[in-house]
Amino acid sequence: MIQRSNPARRRPAAIVASLLVGLISIMAGSLAGTAPMAHADTYKRVSGAGSTWSANAIQQWIANVRQYGMTVDYADTGSSDGRAQYANGTVDFAVSEIPFGLEDGGSQENIPSRKFAYMPIVAGGTSFMYNLKIGGVQVDSLRLSGDNIAKVFTGAITTWNDPAIQADNPGLVMPATQITPVVRSDGSGTSAQFTAWMLATQSDTWNKFCGQVGRNPCTQTSNYPVPPGSSFVSKAGSNGVAGFVRQPQSEGSITYVEYSYAKNAGFPVVKVLNNAGYYVLPTAQNVAVGLLGAAINDDESNPKTYLTQKLAGVYTNADPRAYPLSSYSYMIIPTTEDGTFTADKGKTLGDFAYYFLCTGQQQADVLGYSPLPINLVQAGLDQV
Repeated sequence: MIQRSNPARRRPAAIVASLLVGLISIMAGSLAGTAPMAHADTYKRVSGAGSTWSANAIQQWIANVRQYGMTVDYADTGSSDGRAQYANGTVDFAVSEIPFGLEDGGSQENIPSRKFAYMPIVAGGTSFMYNLKIGGVQVDSLRLSGDNIAKVFTGAITTWNDPAIQADNPGLVMPATQITPVVRSDGSGTSAQFTAWMLATQSDTWNKFCGQVGRNPCTQTSNYPVPPGSSFVSKAGSNGVAGFVRQPQSEGSITYVEYSYAKNAGFPVVKVLNNAGYYVLPTAQNVAVGLLGAAINDDESNPKTYLTQKLAGVYTNADPRAYPLSSYSYMIIPTTEDGTFTADKGKTLGDFAYYFLCTGQQQADVLGYSPLPINLVQAGLDQV
């Protein structure tokens, strides 16, 4: 799955990551029997909204737990909307790739008065799905450095035969096709994660772009800016951006989206150059290796930051298998009974969480995600 790798020189971090995937299955088997599954007649319908990045996994888990009498509604309206709905009390839970309090340009999101905690739910890689042909044949091995990715999504590189892209792909004769960057039109955790990566690793390019689109201060953002008169296309939701790229008439387009969507569409994703100098795909193992570089806030005394992720170490992970845009998604859960959230709803949401933290993690790879590391599974169970 990666190039220039030497299987005979497996690094300890990669071996650990591989073991984590197997240990999830063992842990799930032992914990599933201890989950306090209620009788179906005591379950109350619960609702949530938010992330499209993790929606494919959530909707599969929702379908799976119907056999236990659980009814969970989930609207993948984007992370920003999910957080807003949770704060307003219109849903029982939200899902987001970023916590409350995001500094976005000159504004900062308020922390809601409604009590909450974060629960990690699934890991994955933000991938770059593309539609590109050479001589009428779909390209399936495109490689890009971080510098070139940032320049594509800021309009600094506009054609696929740009010399910088050609240098990443010496085995291909890149076509003179115009690049169409496809970005999210809605408030998106994927946009926030992607722009945070650019801010941290490609700051010169991102800062220049901020100046072009009038963003001051230049921060990460959930609302991706589009330069007027550019070839950028904006679409709502992960299905929206992936659906645009997969169309036959969208040749030359590229988008950022959770790997699951590209996998479901049967479209290739970019092999991204990591900090060790290897081009890697967002496979379950490569994401697991990448996340070994994440720092997790483990201060349980502060629920506003507990279990939130710091990804600087993922971006710079020196393991040759590490995918640099690896992260995980949070479920934002209530910690008190308030409004329409009752103890019975808490029982339902708790049992749903037991399911996806245990049995559900075993499906992550098949769905295009990566199982959570063991420490985050245990932390999630503690939140339950």
